[in-house]
Amino acid sequence: MPIESVAEPPSKTGEASLVHEAVVVRQWVSDLMARLGWRERRPSYCALLAALHAFRDCLPKDDAIHLGVALPPLIRGLYFEGWRGARGPASARTRRGFLERLHEGVGRDPGIDSDQLARAFFALLVDKLSSADNENARAATPIALHVFWPD
Repeated sequence: MPIESVAEPPSKTGEASLVHEAVVVRQWVSDLMARLGWRERRPSYCALLAALHAFRDCLPKDDAIHLGVALPPLIRGLYFEGWRGARGPASARTRRGFLERLHEGVGRDPGIDSDQLARAFFALLVDKLSSADNENARAATPIALHVFWPD
């Protein structure tokens, strides 16, 4: 006798919400791609993921959580992916270490300028988050990385 699923099928509202969140991720990737002047989505997605993880890991735990909660749901999932709740190494809080994390995240592609990527990522946050969330994130950012935030 086959076992029937007891789970309810997703509601139309749930499906619409998931579709909407996928569109939000696509918008974030497209926005970053445009800021960088890139034409391919895959490297732009990798760059966004690398920047989200590098930024998360340079923040104190409570600030990393606070920022994560402010992100749209699927972006939040990408942000928290693989996180164990600990702050990254001290090197992640230096300019050089942060840029190195970005460089690693894009496959060490010599054609990608990690400094430009960092600036584009922080500009993206400024445009996508509320002013209060941006203010909190900026305040939690290590001093060495303040140079990447737009004025």
